[in-house]
Amino acid sequence: MSGGDTTVEDKVLGYDEFLRVDVRVGTVIKAEEYPEARRPAFKLLVDFGPQVGIKKTSAQITVHYSLESLPGRQVAAVVNFPPKQIGKFMSEVLVLGFPDENGDIVLLEPDRIIPNGGRMS
Repeated sequence: MSGGDTTVEDKVLGYDEFLRVDVRVGTVIKAEEYPEARRPAFKLLVDFGPQVGIKKTSAQITVHYSLESLPGRQVAAVVNFPPKQIGKFMSEVLVLGFPDENGDIVLLEPDRIIPNGGRMS
């Protein structure tokens, strides 16, 4: 394989390792431009309920989403990664999505309203 490609078998992890990844649902309460980003992105403020709180992140989702369409939208995110400096912005969570056929991100979101902070199980 070339370019760092791996197979699913190369990425096997134990169930206990999987349980350590804390994926929660939250509601976007604010979205704004992030003009300083190297690749087009938005800054998001997401409410994960009282246990996790309100967290900020950046997301490269400008192709499929507008700033106006994001507030009120529920998203899934990993909430227990350490904060990551992205340019001048400190991202506190990792919003999850899948690349479409062009590599543009489509958000992972529940198909029903879930209480903020609901943990993936």
